[in-house]
Amino acid sequence: MTEQKSISARAWVAMLALGAIWGASFVSIRIALDEIGPLTSVAHRTFWAMLVLWGVVLVMRIPLPRDLRTWGAFFVMGLLNNMIPFTLMAWGQLHVASGLTSIFNAATAIFGVLAAAVFFADERLTLRKIIGVLLGFAGVTTAIGLSNLAEFNIRSLAQLAILAGTVSYALAAVWARTFLAGLRPQMAAAGMLTGSSLISVPLAVAVEGPVSLALQPDTLLAIGYYSVIATALAYLLYYHVLSLAGSGNLMLVTLIIPPVAITLGALLRAEQLASNAWAGFALLALGMIVLDGRLPRRISRARARAG
Repeated sequence: MTEQKSISARAWVAMLALGAIWGASFVSIRIALDEIGPLTSVAHRTFWAMLVLWGVVLVMRIPLPRDLRTWGAFFVMGLLNNMIPFTLMAWGQLHVASGLTSIFNAATAIFGVLAAAVFFADERLTLRKIIGVLLGFAGVTTAIGLSNLAEFNIRSLAQLAILAGTVSYALAAVWARTFLAGLRPQMAAAGMLTGSSLISVPLAVAVEGPVSLALQPDTLLAIGYYSVIATALAYLLYYHVLSLAGSGNLMLVTLIIPPVAITLGALLRAEQLASNAWAGFALLALGMIVLDGRLPRRISRARARAG
């Protein structure tokens, strides 16, 4: 039997830090979108993060990959983990609150478990994971709301765009473990963001016009946060957790993100979530707990000792 991936205490600490950083990114992106377009937002995010990470690579004197296969893998990773989800979610946030976007983002864990089960023998789909996935899908459906399911409008399309971004994230985790697992995380993150920047910057200029830094101070601060902290630094943590816990378990970090995003959205943007959004998050959280498996196991052991 193939040994299944688990989450160590060390991995949990890194995941908590990553979840807090990414939780704040939703509000910072929404602040920037008040002044710049979604594609320009993505261009800023990937380009400045790329420069920071190449600086890290040079300072650490990490050898550059010399084979075209690795550089091709960087390009695909940049598409799956940056360009596609960043663009879809940034556009979606124009019509969906930051907190609700973060709740939909938690569906990454659901799709991540499914994708990992398809591609990796050590992350197979067990009965427990099936139950967790079903609870997660119930949570997503609840968060969307019956009215949005019945009526298709711009808000519905934005919600679907955000969910499509989570599918891309899930596939990216599988791609990273398959093609980039042997690389230093600093090199993998720099290469990935190079691939995405080669797409995002020309596309933003072509569609939304020249990228400028003549912006309001709060916009510049938001860009600085989500590019340097929530992208450059966060992806160093991302690859570290990937090596510790596996791609399916890594997706559980999305459970940590919504409380941070919801709180900051309320404080900084006066956002309020409907009751179905909270109910949906509760179901998603329950699904994540079931997927993790440790709490149910501890309850079972406690019952066995009590008996």
